Amino acid sequence: MGETMNFALKPVHAHLLVAGWLSLAAIGLIYRVYPASSATRLSSTHFWLHNLGLPIYLVGLGFAVTRHPNMFALATGSIAMLIGLVLFAINLWPTLPRVQGAT
Repeated sequence: MGETMNFALKPVHAHLLVAGWLSLAAIGLIYRVYPASSATRLSSTHFWLHNLGLPIYLVGLGFAVTRHPNMFALATGSIAMLIGLVLFAINLWPTLPRVQGAT
């Protein structure tokens, strides 16, 4: 993008960084700090849904921003990632330690 000065795919790049690198780095850090949450079947399911849904979502987003809408890829990828993140939250609920004295 920088060499050609064509920034049409800037939204794809931003989503790759946030949904791909930043969110998975934070999730990996949480799994590292709380290893009990990473030893579940939900964590594995979350990992695969997120990592399979992300490239499909990015391809769909790339088509959308270049005016070749492929809503099936966009919807399929985003729904897979959303389900994965919901499973991540469900997985953390019983495995994270509770804050003592919270009212």
